[in-house]
Amino acid sequence: MNNNPTNVSLTKLPALLNTSNLTITVGCRKLITNLNWQVNPGECWCVIGRNGAGKTTLLRGLAGLTSTDSGKILMNNKSLNSYSLTELARIRSYLPQNQHDVFAYRVLETVLGARHPYNDGHYWESPDDLALAHAALSELDVADLANRDVRNLSGGERQRVAIAALLAQDAQLMMLDEPTSSLDLAHQISVIHLFSQRCKTKNKAILMVSHDLNLAQKIATHALLLMGDGHWQAGLVSETMTAAALSDCLGHPIEIIWHNNQRVFLPF
Repeated sequence: MNNNPTNVSLTKLPALLNTSNLTITVGCRKLITNLNWQVNPGECWCVIGRNGAGKTTLLRGLAGLTSTDSGKILMNNKSLNSYSLTELARIRSYLPQNQHDVFAYRVLETVLGARHPYNDGHYWESPDDLALAHAALSELDVADLANRDVRNLSGGERQRVAIAALLAQDAQLMMLDEPTSSLDLAHQISVIHLFSQRCKTKNKAILMVSHDLNLAQKIATHALLLMGDGHWQAGLVSETMTAAALSDCLGHPIEIIWHNNQRVFLPF
């Protein structure tokens, strides 16, 4: 495997995220060994691996939600541990696989909650916060649900509300754990395009865990393959999402065919 820290950036801007010799273990199992890697503005990284390879564990560690075993994580060339939670929330956002709602918040209130890191101690949201929240709801096609109880939404509706909140948070680095898994096909494509536009027009960066290789390649500029035994491979999509590397990573033969000048990944 290619554990090479070579810079595979598409941009000359300073890196948003750097890892140095990052190692993650669970029990006696080493998931990731000496991850030397960086994420730059405008890049979209797809994190690929079989179940239990450490994708969610890595994402949570990079977001500062769980500890890692050894190595360094820097955001904007500053140690992750040196940020307050409020400062961190302005730099990175995190979308988990599932949402667990206990209280009867309205959809609009749920999205406005993502604006709290910018409130500077004020209790009420500003008109700009409200505008951002309503715009995000519209982008995710859930504006008509603004006054609904989040506990009464379908799984797909709730996921789109969660993505709207993430967009309203407006962090530079977005970390997404299977963001489209509960969405219908039309909304999968529209959400992927929204994220792609954020990278291209606002220089956002994305780390996205996905099991859908064909959907991931529509947005990904780079891929990080986790082999599940500590080894990893990182680089441009054209270099890493090969049939041989994906077959090794996923533990099942993958074939690549071409259709209308586009690669299609097929298990066989």
